[in-house]
Amino acid sequence: MNDTSTQTRTVVVEREIAHPAEKVWRALTQQQLIEEWLMKNDFQPVVGHRFKLRGEWGGVLDCEVLAVELHRKLSYTWDHAHEDAAYDLRSVVTLTLTPTSTGTHLRMEQSGFRPDQTLAYNGARHGWQGFASALETVLARID
Repeated sequence: MNDTSTQTRTVVVEREIAHPAEKVWRALTQQQLIEEWLMKNDFQPVVGHRFKLRGEWGGVLDCEVLAVELHRKLSYTWDHAHEDAAYDLRSVVTLTLTPTSTGTHLRMEQSGFRPDQTLAYNGARHGWQGFASALETVLARID
């Protein structure tokens, strides 16, 4: 029998993007561009760097870079401290870029949603779709 209290859920959003991985990487790792598609930040693509993402709703996410593979993979914690356990999130975001014949396959994954975090999970499912669309808009605008 499985103990469902320790199982977590993951949100995955995948997109085929008509831009090379190097360009997508810039949008994923440069502070000004991250702010345009995700949130205000003090990000640096350095393993161990701690940074904050500041949402328009006033929330602040505490993050730490876990992995950096140039033009291929970026992973960081995505933690939101909250007194309500349903919103007290400890998760990991992993962005994976795979070159294709027409550009880049982007996989956005956020893992670590506990079973009692249905609202946060559903919010992330919706949120990452919006972030992916905003990222594509930024990519269409930059050189």
